[in-house]
Order: sequence, then C-alpha cells, then structure tokens
Amino acid sequence: MKLGEKIRYLRAVEGTLRGLDREMSQLELARAMQKEMKKSISQSYLSQIESGTRPHLTNTTRMLLAKFFKVHPGYLVDDPEGYNTELISDVGALEDKLDLWLVSGAERFRKDVEVCKALLALAKHSDSRKCLVLLNEILETPELLDRLMQVLKPDYEQDLQAYKDTKAAERKANA
Repeated sequence: MKLGEKIRYLRAVEGTLRGLDREMSQLELARAMQKEMKKSISQSYLSQIESGTRPHLTNTTRMLLAKFFKVHPGYLVDDPEGYNTELISDVGALEDKLDLWLVSGAERFRKDVEVCKALLALAKHSDSRKCLVLLNEILETPELLDRLMQVLKPDYEQDLQAYKDTKAAERKANA
C-alpha cells in the first residue's frame, strides 16, 4: 500500500471513530490536528501526500500524523513491492502490532458497521491488550455477557436480525 492510500484509509477510520459515517476530509483532519494537538499540516500538503505528488514525509510530519492517528510511525511509508500485510515484523511494540492487526480486521469487516466500529475503537484504545483480556474474562462468564448486552445494547437482537435480513436480501438480489 502506498503512503497516500494509508493516509486516506486512516482518514476513513478516523471519520468512523468520530461518528461521521464517512471519511474525515483533509481540511477536517488539518483542523482537528490543530485543535487537539496544537500543531497541524495544511490541507494542500495532505493533498500532495495522498496524490503521490509528495511521496515522502518529513520526520516531523510523520511523527505528528502517527501521534494523531495513534499508529506506529513506521506504518507511514510506502510498503515495499510484494509486501504482505498479514506479516508484521518484530520491529515495534506488541501493542502496535495488535493495533495494526485490529485495524486490518476492521477493514475486512467494513460492511458490518458494528464489528468494524468495535475493532477500530479497540485499536484506538491506549491499552488494546487489556481490553482483549477483559473481553476474554467476560466471555468466560456467559451470564455476564448476556446481562451486559441487555443493559448496554438493549436493541442488539433486533439490530442483529435487521443485519441478517439485509444480508439475505443482498444475496437474493445478487443471485
């Protein structure tokens, strides 16, 4: 994946995480960075990066974008020819590897909005590992899982049925 594609993808992820139901625009990104980090890069600079006109980032820009998107700075480069996203090198922390894996999973499940959103929220959390360990503990206590769903997401069963109905209708339409 090229650097520009990665930035566009991260803008899409960020837009989802912020509840926009669309990708965050370049201008929105620049403004959010300025507001939240007191540093920014211009919309035109982002456009040059995404279009490939400017194929490389300065270290300062790379660090700023990595901090804003909460990704490892090494992610913000062009992948080498033949690079397989399933393989993650040993460079970088366990948390970074886990977060990248979660973002990759979210991309695979982007049509299932709830699962995509959950994976992205997990990847964005400062301690993804702790969240997964907690999830395991919840799953080990099935009655807790059911009770939490009733309290936190009372319409879950209806939403799930609506999702299944939509998928069935799509399959029927494509048949």
